[in-house]
Amino acid sequence: MQFLTTPEHCFEQIKDFRYTPHYLQVNDNEGGLLKLHYVDEGPSDANVVLMLHGEPSWAYLYRKMIDPVIQAGYRVIAPDLIGFGKSDKPTKRSDYTYQRHLDWVRQVIIQLNLRDITLVCQDWGGLLGLRLVAEHPDLFARVLAANTMLPTGDHSPNEAFLNWQTFSQEVKVFPVAGILKGGTVAPLSTDVLAAYNAPFPDETFKAGARQFPLLVPTTPDNPASDANRLAWQTLQQFDKPFMTAFSDSDPVTAGGDKIMQKLIPGCQGQVHTTIEKGGHFLQEDQGNKLADVLLTFMNSNPI
Repeated sequence: MQFLTTPEHCFEQIKDFRYTPHYLQVNDNEGGLLKLHYVDEGPSDANVVLMLHGEPSWAYLYRKMIDPVIQAGYRVIAPDLIGFGKSDKPTKRSDYTYQRHLDWVRQVIIQLNLRDITLVCQDWGGLLGLRLVAEHPDLFARVLAANTMLPTGDHSPNEAFLNWQTFSQEVKVFPVAGILKGGTVAPLSTDVLAAYNAPFPDETFKAGARQFPLLVPTTPDNPASDANRLAWQTLQQFDKPFMTAFSDSDPVTAGGDKIMQKLIPGCQGQVHTTIEKGGHFLQEDQGNKLADVLLTFMNSNPI
């Protein structure tokens, strides 16, 4: 598998993300290895909070949450998905599949020997994380789902998602920072926009970002539909603490929280919340607030 690695100098100007980089080697399913970057902060023996980002962001999205969580005594693992952030980026769009991404994130859990995980997932972080919860429920202790869903393709996506999907394929230059800007409520500084652009020096680095919108199951015969339906059978029996914290200004995922609250037993008795003044990327808009919600949730549901 051919891939690109974003040069480290592309990240040197980022002032608010100074965490020590860590790397794993993950199998590319073609006999080779890819380098996957992750943040690992906090005591090595502390309870683990796994923060999974989505499209087209990277672990930088969680920078406002990482410090409060480690200061509360937890260990934070925040990987960059393959194709994003400081992780390697396969150059062919066909190299990116739902299953491969699942296997790559699964390798993070296996190689780091993570147990009693508290999952925080947003956007594609949920499409991947919720599948892994369903496939390995014994490894997860708690789940906080924010602006995400596990679609099967049995229900038509809303107009906002379809518009995004069309835009993502037709736009000549894929505007990573512009997408973050469009998916937030608060204005983003020049430095923050540059940080979101940093992993992608040019269009050749964006194969994964381009392909991700097409991998979402939007029809019943999608390659991932059957597996996601099977995952829902497990999630409908998942009775460990499960909380939703969606934002008030995200048309793409609006209503997904109510579905999870209805179907997942672990949602019962939890204080679900709506994060005000938050767009699709609510970690960017309201990261400190979401960190407070997360810590309250964990404190109320000790392992």
